[in-house]
Amino acid sequence: MKKIGIIGCGWLGIHIAERLSDRYETFATTTTPSKAEELESKGYHATLISFPDELDSKMKEWDAAPELDAVIISVPFSGLRGTQISMTEKRQNLLTFLGDFKGQLFYTSSTGVYPQEEKEFTEDDQPAAEVESESFILEKFPQANILRLAGLMGGERLLKNYNISGLDQLVNHIHYADICSVIEKMLDNHSQSKVYNVVAPIHPTKEEVINAQKDLPYSGERSDTGRTISPAKLMAELDFEFQYPDPRYFHHDHS
Repeated sequence: MKKIGIIGCGWLGIHIAERLSDRYETFATTTTPSKAEELESKGYHATLISFPDELDSKMKEWDAAPELDAVIISVPFSGLRGTQISMTEKRQNLLTFLGDFKGQLFYTSSTGVYPQEEKEFTEDDQPAAEVESESFILEKFPQANILRLAGLMGGERLLKNYNISGLDQLVNHIHYADICSVIEKMLDNHSQSKVYNVVAPIHPTKEEVINAQKDLPYSGERSDTGRTISPAKLMAELDFEFQYPDPRYFHHDHS
């Protein structure tokens, strides 16, 4: 059985682990003992670790790393938008933890790397080498795949459950099931050094999504101008078909 590591096994990491569990032995990191117990109860190997903002002189290489076929890094290393906290030392802690990892590597970034402008963005608009929160990983691990995830939705995560402003804005969302499918396909393809926007191809307004989730009709104008992130490259290169292409129907469970 192949082995996979998930660094920062939170909401998304658990979904990924569950999807791959029949084919991969899973090694996961978490920051709390209770979460480690939960991971162990699911049959995963849990490591308790956090990546502090200051350099951790005791940080060692992950003992599981040398035997892993692939690693997924699902810890935010971009800093909050608008803050100028230097993430350099936090990132160095991660690099130390990964050691000299040679296997397949996935790094979850965000579509937040694109400016707030009303246009359609493709990966070429922001080369990873020029995005500080992505380039640090590529400098040491050029094989890393960068997945720019849109707003994470699905399951209990529905727009109607949040306090939302700017209802006329177009959404860039992704269902967790499609993220799992992208990773699964890239694992099978042994993909390396790819940068993909992982975002549902249909971009309704926030109001349309909320109304659909509340089973209300939508009578507003259908807007087609706004800030949208294109998944065209992902769809073409991976021959990828979205299970949930339209955020208005994320709450209709297919399984």
